[in-house]
Amino acid sequence: MSVAEIKNKERVIKELTLFIRKVFAEPDICTIAKDIARKHLKDANANALIADELSSLTNVKIPLEHSEADELFLDLLKEIVKDETALY
Repeated sequence: MSVAEIKNKERVIKELTLFIRKVFAEPDICTIAKDIARKHLKDANANALIADELSSLTNVKIPLEHSEADELFLDLLKEIVKDETALY
């Protein structure tokens, strides 16, 4: 693994750590995020819609150009919502 790849992975980990801290500081983020994901899950541009609405309703700010950490979070969020619906 190159130095650049290692630095990128470190940056992603730092971004995800910051997000996790925000969730612990504002636990309602989980519920809000899942509600938003449910609403936009089947939309063609779901990631952008989820990110925009989540940024407007919480202290989680996802920029228009999503980082690797942003994409990981959004994909995980959609996967969690899909798993919930599969259970019912």
